[in-house]
Amino acid sequence: MTTRRRFLRGAAGAMAIGATAVSGSRVLGASDRVRVALVGCGGRGRFVAGLMRQVEGVEFVAACDVYQARAESAKKWAGDGSDSCGDFRKVLDRKDVDAVLIATPDHWHATIAVLACRAGKDVYVEKPLAHNVREGRAVVEAARKYNRVVQVGTQQRSAPHYREIARIVHGGEIGPVHFVRIWNYMNLWPNGIGKAEDSDPPPGVDWDMYLGPAPLRPFNKNRFVSTFRWFWDYAGGMATDWGTHRFDSMHEIMGADAPLTISAAGRRYELNDGAETPDFLQITYEYPQFTVSYEASNINAFGAGGRLAAKTYYKSSGAGYDRPNGEAFYGTKGTIVSDRVGYELYREPAVLARQGKAVSAEYLKPTVVAAEDATAVHVRNFIDCVRSRQRPSADVEIGHRSSIVPHLGNIAYRTGRKIRWDADREQIVGDPDAAKLLSREARKPWDLI
Repeated sequence: MTTRRRFLRGAAGAMAIGATAVSGSRVLGASDRVRVALVGCGGRGRFVAGLMRQVEGVEFVAACDVYQARAESAKKWAGDGSDSCGDFRKVLDRKDVDAVLIATPDHWHATIAVLACRAGKDVYVEKPLAHNVREGRAVVEAARKYNRVVQVGTQQRSAPHYREIARIVHGGEIGPVHFVRIWNYMNLWPNGIGKAEDSDPPPGVDWDMYLGPAPLRPFNKNRFVSTFRWFWDYAGGMATDWGTHRFDSMHEIMGADAPLTISAAGRRYELNDGAETPDFLQITYEYPQFTVSYEASNINAFGAGGRLAAKTYYKSSGAGYDRPNGEAFYGTKGTIVSDRVGYELYREPAVLARQGKAVSAEYLKPTVVAAEDATAVHVRNFIDCVRSRQRPSADVEIGHRSSIVPHLGNIAYRTGRKIRWDADREQIVGDPDAAKLLSREARKPWDLI
């Protein structure tokens, strides 16, 4: 098991993987073409693939999806010479594939990523890295064993404004930070994702392949495509979906990588639908020098005010004041409120007042910095690392550590108990029942990792 000390040493800076150790694929030069296969051809997969194809020398040669119509549509998008299939193993068998972009539902991430590493392919995998903690560690070990570049799709790691926030916090400009608030809000009231009866799958859908390592269930449209994340078999609700982004940014800014204790509260209060995950969830994380409060709401979309003017916010209500997703870092001398489209720094007037100094309007005026979503920069970083064999900005170990945080929050919620986390051993301390939720029993024949 990788220790905390080894992780911190290995994550410091961009470190070479070592091209001489690369197995299973050709070694690429800076000008070589990178041939990519898309596995999971839904909206997010197609979006990221579109940005990746804009990088010089990138070509998509295969599209794979259990929904035949999506695979064929992606093949047409990829153009002449590309191919489509419904079984990702056919993609991994191809000698002309250098890398795979994995944008499947969460329960498939780790299995495909591990098998891709074994096949000598580099991997860009959407967050969270895995369905659970044990499978995430398996991806890290496979990446290291087979010397693969693995980038996790937490694109804020490539955003310059988050690096700037980290510099401000570590430089002491807002004083010591001992409390961080993180939130993801959207309003699905009153009917949520709705209710649906079990039925036959649509034509062209390989439902058994879709389920893969997850338990065998009858087809239900709510368990398929965009609403899968509200079921424990496949994902972990908003905490693992949107929360993983926020936790990763918090780790980068605070220079931390693991909580000590985790407790949670919430339930399905209002939504009248067939989903399983809570419609409101609050998680408290104790880190060595600070506390984090995380909120995930499906029954209110406001989150926080202070919305940047003229900026479009993901899943915002359009009211002009809401800020549905973000992070706030509360220091003794000021507060930073941030998200993927910028940040504001608010100074504490009480600091000057206690020093007997005048508090001017200019001092109270917040510093406002606008930014853009960094997905395009993130995929370029991945392709650059495929060629250079350097570790990417959201290297697999970083992505694993950030994905662990929402997994632990969901475990605390599902058990109803406060849990203690041993980060060096990646174990829950003193609670065997909670520890069982660190993994799952994968359905055969997909119990491969």
